[in-house]
Amino acid sequence: MSEPTHALLPDRVGLLVRLTANPGMRPALLDALNRYADGLGEEPGTEMYVVHTDPDDENIVWLYEIFTDDEAQRAHQGADGFAELMTEIPDLLGGPPAVLRLAPLRMSLQEQVLRDDLIL
Repeated sequence: MSEPTHALLPDRVGLLVRLTANPGMRPALLDALNRYADGLGEEPGTEMYVVHTDPDDENIVWLYEIFTDDEAQRAHQGADGFAELMTEIPDLLGGPPAVLRLAPLRMSLQEQVLRDDLIL
């Protein structure tokens, strides 16, 4: 097993977002979030965007995002893809998103995550 890659993340901005889908709408919400993720090349300051399903609640989706700084987070919120997502998901949600702002410090990533056979 190889050593993980480590990175210090000074001055980054992190967000942990909980999205609660209307009953039965989580697949449609995930579809919208995955389409959005496909366009993240337009947001160079969005360094990490991870979509999680909640194993204990079939209506919950968690997002974990890291931005290079506050300006990159504002650019993310002003991006065309984000605007499109914000027009698509309100009808899928059972309430407003819950957002927790974070200050990431360090990341460790196993090398196998970066191998070509595991990357979409």
